[in-house]
Amino acid sequence: MWRITSLFTELWKCLAVTGVFELSFGEDSIPKFSAKKYPRTWKDLKRLFIFTLLQDSPTPQVSQRRDPHPSRMQMPQGNPLLLSCTLQELLARDTVQVELIPGKKGLFLKHVEYEVSSQRFKSSVYRRYNDFVVFHEMLLQKFPYRMVPALPPKRVLGADREFIEARRRALRRFINLVARHPPFSEDVALRLFLSFSGPDVQNKLKESAQCVGDEFMNCKLAPRAKDFLPADIQTQFAVSRELIRNIYNSFHKLRDRAERIASRAIDNAADLLIFGKELSALGSDTTPLPSWASLNSSTWGSLKQALKGLSVEFALLADKAAQQGKQEENDVVEKLNLFLDLLQSYKDLCERHEKGVLHKHQRALHKYSLMKRQMLSAAVQSREPESVEQLESRIVEQENAIQTMELRSYFSLYCLHQETQLVHAYLPLTSHILGAFVNSQIQGHKEMSKVWNDLQPKLSCLFAGPSSSLLPPGPLQDGRSSH
Repeated sequence: MWRITSLFTELWKCLAVTGVFELSFGEDSIPKFSAKKYPRTWKDLKRLFIFTLLQDSPTPQVSQRRDPHPSRMQMPQGNPLLLSCTLQELLARDTVQVELIPGKKGLFLKHVEYEVSSQRFKSSVYRRYNDFVVFHEMLLQKFPYRMVPALPPKRVLGADREFIEARRRALRRFINLVARHPPFSEDVALRLFLSFSGPDVQNKLKESAQCVGDEFMNCKLAPRAKDFLPADIQTQFAVSRELIRNIYNSFHKLRDRAERIASRAIDNAADLLIFGKELSALGSDTTPLPSWASLNSSTWGSLKQALKGLSVEFALLADKAAQQGKQEENDVVEKLNLFLDLLQSYKDLCERHEKGVLHKHQRALHKYSLMKRQMLSAAVQSREPESVEQLESRIVEQENAIQTMELRSYFSLYCLHQETQLVHAYLPLTSHILGAFVNSQIQGHKEMSKVWNDLQPKLSCLFAGPSSSLLPPGPLQDGRSSH
């Protein structure tokens, strides 16, 4: 039945094209028996062919397109839409370190260089920020329907060490998310970026992307993406997008609080260090005692000696507090930032889907509608055959463009479905973050508690003297001293 329908469709097109050409040649070109007997009816019939074809031809559907390569249409085993990777498998794909190169291309020169080391490729290469930019552009070009994490901002005038360090951390998060992403991890661009040690990695990356096309053009499943999607894919997309938005907002608040906790620990370390230094300065004071205080000179001398020694313990306390703050920055705040970067890339992908693929599809449909009206007007007004032929050629091209856009739209939803699963595969990272936070608090307080306990006996000399029976104060109960 499909073959018969297709045959009649092609027949109508042939008749319409014939009519378009003959309409402009005048009656001399019409066969004599037709021109003499049915001159007007023949012209009207040809115009009817064109009008019927343009009026009744539907907007091209995806199902009408046949792939010239039958091998690409074979149904794969299982459902390729489903991802089976766990968080542990994702993390095990690779771990990439990004470190500033000390003493080379320093912080006050034109640019900063980074040493990028990959466990998977057992490689260590030097990269500049602009190398990351080109790599990022290649990923967007080859994988427009995947979560490509954003890069940190470019260097601004007067960038200080804090900015350089924040950007280094952001670049490390970016490259680790990319190196652990299933499609990205198998792409040649990633291997080049992490292992190519030649002089110009940017040109090498661009050369690798020439004449390759994006993922849609290289994926064998792209023409059949619609077949794997659930019937309510649009509803699922809307619900997933709202869920990810809510998760992002909550994790953003958690990150802000974790940053404040880590910052307070570092501030506490600075305060403890200054506190100990002030005690040491007080114990080292060489101002002589006035004569009227000479009776207590021995007490003040022993007190100063004790105060001077306390600076060591407070310096140790400060060091423990700083370690706790740094550990919370690395194990808690950085992991929260990593997950936030992933969620933000998902939000960006949803925007690209709506403002990119869907918008282009709507524009293509609108352009197709305009062309049909132009073709109809040309047929009725008996324009030159060349212009009518050009219009028909443009309509055919637009039909193909619409078919391609529809296929891309379904493939974009296909990729979005997989990327949503990937986000959920990262959700157990929450337990890692909470575990790191709890362990940091336990370890930090345990170590600081030991130093405080070691410090307490040393306070006894502060209350000892020839005429004093005072002892160090004990714990308070109900707001009163225990003694």
